[in-house]
Amino acid sequence: MLLAIKEAEKALKKGEVPIGAVVVKDGKVISCGHNQREKKQNALLHAETIAIWKACKKLHSWRLDGCEIFVTLEPCPMCSGAISNARIARVIYACPEKTSSDHLCEKILSSPRLNHTAKLELDATYQQTCSAMLSNFFKERR
Repeated sequence: MLLAIKEAEKALKKGEVPIGAVVVKDGKVISCGHNQREKKQNALLHAETIAIWKACKKLHSWRLDGCEIFVTLEPCPMCSGAISNARIARVIYACPEKTSSDHLCEKILSSPRLNHTAKLELDATYQQTCSAMLSNFFKERR
């Protein structure tokens, strides 16, 4: 998770929403990503989708079987769909999305409709760190 936080800090330095993601397989880091929507003006460039794209490229497969993804914030619906489509086995996130009281991410990742399910886990060890980074970012923008 510390590497995902470093990725979030990279996003923050670039004026992006500070979210970072890291894909791991068999205990080894495969890829990292941070938000780049503003820089590249592309709505699809979330930390998770970038990390997934890089992992697919490195492993020469769109199937990321046996991989885990560590994310500083609970994934959005788009990223949850990408995680499921990439067949990532486990999602570990540091802090919940404030608007996620409907458990949409969990519903997507566990939906039999997507032909693959992923385990979703909150690792609150760095929740305060990640939450404060996001809160401070948005306070400065208002």
